[in-house]
Amino acid sequence: MVTTPGAPPVPSLPAVAPLPTPAATTRAGGDGPAVTPVLAGLAAAFPPAVDQSTLWTDFFATHYRDVRSAGRIFAHAGVRQRHPAINPLVEDISTAGTGDRMRRYLTEALPLGRSAVTAALADAGLSVRDPGLLVVASCTGYVTPGVDIRLAAELGLRDDVQRLLIGHMGCYAALPGLAAVADFVTVHRRPAVLLCVELTSLHLQPASRDLSQVVAHSLFSDAAVAAVLRPAEAAHPVPGLAVVDVAATTDVSTAEQMTWDVTDHGFRMGLSAQVPDTLAGQLPGTVAALLRRHGLAVADVAHWAVHPGGPRILDVVQERLGLSDAALEPSRATLRRHGNCSSGTVLAVLQDLPVRPGERTVALAFGPGLTLYAVLLRAV
Repeated sequence: MVTTPGAPPVPSLPAVAPLPTPAATTRAGGDGPAVTPVLAGLAAAFPPAVDQSTLWTDFFATHYRDVRSAGRIFAHAGVRQRHPAINPLVEDISTAGTGDRMRRYLTEALPLGRSAVTAALADAGLSVRDPGLLVVASCTGYVTPGVDIRLAAELGLRDDVQRLLIGHMGCYAALPGLAAVADFVTVHRRPAVLLCVELTSLHLQPASRDLSQVVAHSLFSDAAVAAVLRPAEAAHPVPGLAVVDVAATTDVSTAEQMTWDVTDHGFRMGLSAQVPDTLAGQLPGTVAALLRRHGLAVADVAHWAVHPGGPRILDVVQERLGLSDAALEPSRATLRRHGNCSSGTVLAVLQDLPVRPGERTVALAFGPGLTLYAVLLRAV
């Protein structure tokens, strides 16, 4: 795989003394050698792919026949194929009730989640008996007992494994999930698993003239993506991406620009055209603050894993941070191949980065709030 060139030079941030990384400061209970949480395994599972053009001509052209701009929106979504677990070419669930959709969620989410977690554990060189924590992030379905409990049983995880369910955080959920998993690994010195499983195809809405619905249905897709973190010590290094630091910004005054409402026909997205502009205002300060804490500037970051919320979002990130086309290509490629898979998408981008030891990566994701999350990683 071709190495992504670094970002073009930009004005340096003010020089400050870097804060110690978690590896230099954190010890379980204050005793023992320092522990660094390392992202050591990543894997994704997708339903069968369907071409975007086929979805448009064979279903959505009729579904949105009263919306003149719908064809243009689909054509410019930056998506070439998607992975709908509920394929509208086979099954139109736009008028199904929410209860039926939630029952279907469990049926479809479990095998995808099992496949992703199994592969991620193998990628990290671990067995199902090793993790001490399973975190499941999802905003597209709810069942009790949850996917976390059922999946732990199906996989054969230990009875004492801790579990955490992250719901309704939307597209940025993977990054606070990654932070929670990293904290657990650091404190408890045990591996942990994060699974993002999203089935946006469950929430096909009845036809309407609402352009935000057209945009959502042109972008979103399904996936399960799992990340495994392991504890590393100086005497016992682990290859992967060390989680160095996390930053977040939420502008609650713009909360209504992105919504995800539970209705009688599944979950319905509300999406304002102002979202990219709002995120543009958050980006420079949040990224600068994260990097400044470690004496870094944008030019010191070799790779960018940016959640591909849509082409305009990626354009805004590139412009506001002064990044090259090559720096955003992994995110654009993920959008082309898989669509926007909500929370798991940023992890799918990370999986494809050609990182080398010592290089730094920043992962960025956005969602309701409006919220921006940024994670600094270092290849070890």
